[in-house]
Amino acid sequence: MDSLSKLNQNFLLANCLWSAVASGYMIYGWRQRSLVPFLGGFVMMGVSWFAPALTMSAASIAIMCAVWWLVKQGF
Repeated sequence: MDSLSKLNQNFLLANCLWSAVASGYMIYGWRQRSLVPFLGGFVMMGVSWFAPALTMSAASIAIMCAVWWLVKQGF
């Protein structure tokens, strides 16, 4: 399996979307000096480069929910 077979339209669209959201989380975490959103964005960025489109979307939504819950708990 070559590396170009992984680059399809669904992967590129999902990668663009979740990378943009992840960079927003990272910038927010950096500016607010909050570790949880920064690490959530960092992990989401990693997932967006190494997972297929459906797995990437599910993992990114789960990470967003986890970040929201952790921030709400006071972390």
